[in-house]
Amino acid sequence: MSRQNYIFTSESVSEGHPDKVCDQISDAVLDAFLAQEPEARVACETFATTNCVVIGGEVGLSDQTKLSEYMERVEGIARECIRGIGYEQEKFHHATCKVTNLLHEQSAHIAQGVDAAENKDEGAGDQGIMFGYATTETPALMPAPIQYSHAILRRLAEVRKDGSEPTLRPDAKSQLSLRYADGKPVEVTSIVLSTQHAEESQTSDDIRDIVEPYIRQVLPSGWITETTKWWVNPTGKFVIGGPDGDAGLTGRKIIVDTYGGAAPHGGGAFSGKDPTKVDRSAAYVARYLAKNVVASGMAERCTIQLSYAIGVAAPLSIYADTHGTGQVEDAAIEKAIDQVIDLTPRGIRQHLELNRPIYQRTAAYGHFGREPDADGGFSWERTDLVDALKKAV
Repeated sequence: MSRQNYIFTSESVSEGHPDKVCDQISDAVLDAFLAQEPEARVACETFATTNCVVIGGEVGLSDQTKLSEYMERVEGIARECIRGIGYEQEKFHHATCKVTNLLHEQSAHIAQGVDAAENKDEGAGDQGIMFGYATTETPALMPAPIQYSHAILRRLAEVRKDGSEPTLRPDAKSQLSLRYADGKPVEVTSIVLSTQHAEESQTSDDIRDIVEPYIRQVLPSGWITETTKWWVNPTGKFVIGGPDGDAGLTGRKIIVDTYGGAAPHGGGAFSGKDPTKVDRSAAYVARYLAKNVVASGMAERCTIQLSYAIGVAAPLSIYADTHGTGQVEDAAIEKAIDQVIDLTPRGIRQHLELNRPIYQRTAAYGHFGREPDADGGFSWERTDLVDALKKAV
């Protein structure tokens, strides 16, 4: 029997956090290549520091002579990302920061493992293990601490951008500790919120006065109590922020991107990677499978693990764990999954329609727990596999 009474904590970071700036630039570059060539192979990394952005990695196109033409757009893409986030600081400004583009052609030795050939299907872009998770504790079937940590920062970004709170700035972090009783979240024991602000004269109390009403809007009624501890800008001033305050790098917020520590993570980052990279696509399909298992009523909680080898199409293993909440055997779920969906890299991409420019929107506030978009974004959040799974068990 899993533990039922405990306190669990997760954190999130805003779109203006230095690492998230880099994630968004990497995914915006990826989207630009996929918009031109849906089968493009992209592995894009970004580094940001004071008044400087460096972009590197590999790109594979069906016609590599077009690479130089597409490369001319990369600097503008990076600047537009920074502008959209809201950075117009003296030492990090979308119009004046230096952007260095070091993208180059994909290695032929990597490509040969991924490419389909006469005697083999398209293989996985790398070895690795990927996890998906779902739980009934929120309507989105996500763990509550990470879901509401994201929601707080999204709300603060909205009021910053619409002018309601003109002294807020882009860089921010949130953290929620939730008390669980009988396995369900019932109370916020502590709230940590650090946000960049405009004025040196603003104190921690001033910032709390600004952010508290929005935090209360976002959290479920009754979760904040008289005993809830508040830590708002606990170090004091936070005027210097973003890549000027701390360097950023693509792929450093993998736990923020997934389940806030409530479920395992295989270690691979998502942003900047095209969907032939199973670090991304298999993690997405694992979430899709776990969510459909829970949505079907087979379990209240479900973890799915998939594993792959570079150049090999089929997954090496499928593992399901319903944490003692299953209405059917975990082994039956594993067999059902193998029957209802093709988990080769190509099968995943086709089933979830991943060869689209849909990734920049994933690069802040979590890759999971979002509503599916009409254009195919967040397709892995659909629950359209429920009937097929029920029939297969």
